[in-house]
Amino acid sequence: MTYDPSLRVLTVLELLQAREEITGAELARRLEVSPRTVQRYVMKLQDLGIPVEGKRGVGGAYRLKPGFRLPPLMFTPDEALSLTLGLHALRLVGLSELTPAAQSASAKLARTLPQNLRAEVTALEQVVQLDASPWVVNTNAGKLTVLMQAVREARVICMEYRSGKAEQSQRNVQVYRVVHFDGRWYAVGLCLKRGALRSFRVDRIHTVTLLDDVFDLPEFDALAYLRSTHPTPRSYLVDVWLDAPPETLRGLVSMWMSDITAEAGGTRLRGQREQLLSFASFLLSLNVDFRIDSPPELHATFHELARRCQTITSGSEN
Repeated sequence: MTYDPSLRVLTVLELLQAREEITGAELARRLEVSPRTVQRYVMKLQDLGIPVEGKRGVGGAYRLKPGFRLPPLMFTPDEALSLTLGLHALRLVGLSELTPAAQSASAKLARTLPQNLRAEVTALEQVVQLDASPWVVNTNAGKLTVLMQAVREARVICMEYRSGKAEQSQRNVQVYRVVHFDGRWYAVGLCLKRGALRSFRVDRIHTVTLLDDVFDLPEFDALAYLRSTHPTPRSYLVDVWLDAPPETLRGLVSMWMSDITAEAGGTRLRGQREQLLSFASFLLSLNVDFRIDSPPELHATFHELARRCQTITSGSEN
């Protein structure tokens, strides 16, 4: 891999800021250069007014003058790219209310970058579009901040919570982790009311307050816990031919997780669906003829619908 020498000089500075002292040999190994080249990088930093102290010999060690720190506003192209994409991706994890703050941070970032990096970041913002999944649930950033503070300080929270069945309750919880999982934010920890591990959707938390009570924060894999308690529904690959051209279906057929192409005077619809019953109802609502090529379970779903319709019809005749 080829590296820009100026980026290697910045890497030396980063390593010096991260370590109290580092040898020339280790710098050479990390940068994949000779020890004498490391000496030249150090001299370049000193020429720029960076107070690097130490021996210049082949085996010497280097350090920054005690107390010296540069503001953390020197970014490599990859770092600038990562920051820009990260700011734009906040709404993909249900934090769209932070969009104004992200735009402000992005503007500040652009002002601190050198001209060449600024041009790259500006171009990135103009050409990249990120589409949020319709299954992502927007979450209040303020509540998320309180929960993260609770984890950081190992403090118990008191919250008013509304369950999926719309049941209201008040809980005291030792929050072990805050996790974004399957389009939603969860607080995972020990519910003191139940005396057991529980996960709580943050968007269902009405109010949350930090208490003075503290606890010992355990090592805990909250993501593994959520995966074990929230099994992923089976996904079916559907392949259906519709007796109508694509233009007549525009606005009726969702493009989410779907591939729609013209075929034999009609439309080929392929995609993944978890709920075959709702997909079968959708096909019927289009009021066009169709042919099911897969999955076989979709045929079974229509047979079940026909049976239910027959039962309802027979009941109304009686």
